[in-house]
Amino acid sequence: MATKKHLLLNSSSSSSSSSSSFVVFLICNLLLSHAVIAKPHHPISDTEVRQKKNECYADIERGLWGWKCKSSMIAKENCALHCLAPPCYELIYASDPLEEGEKDLVRSQEFKYCMHKLSLGESLEGIKGSFEY
Repeated sequence: MATKKHLLLNSSSSSSSSSSSFVVFLICNLLLSHAVIAKPHHPISDTEVRQKKNECYADIERGLWGWKCKSSMIAKENCALHCLAPPCYELIYASDPLEEGEKDLVRSQEFKYCMHKLSLGESLEGIKGSFEY
């Protein structure tokens, strides 16, 4: 009987040791896989913005954004801005889109700043109105 009890204790401690090792193994794998999968946050460059905006213009020309986006140059510009960074467009331009002949340097700077923060994974809070003169 004593031998059977001793075997049960050894089996039990070996089992808990194995499950502890397995849990540690799982945690390490999850942490490492998250580090590998997570995108590195870097500020978006002017070149990347220009490239993505050109892709947006091409999509608009192909009709992927509907006829409205091809109806005028300013409609095309509003759609391109929306395509470029939807959260920034919603924040800066959605309630008051650009109009024919309008050059809004303040909102343009806010939009660029928003894209910068978005590319870094930062909060977009406080962007609107941050460039008021």
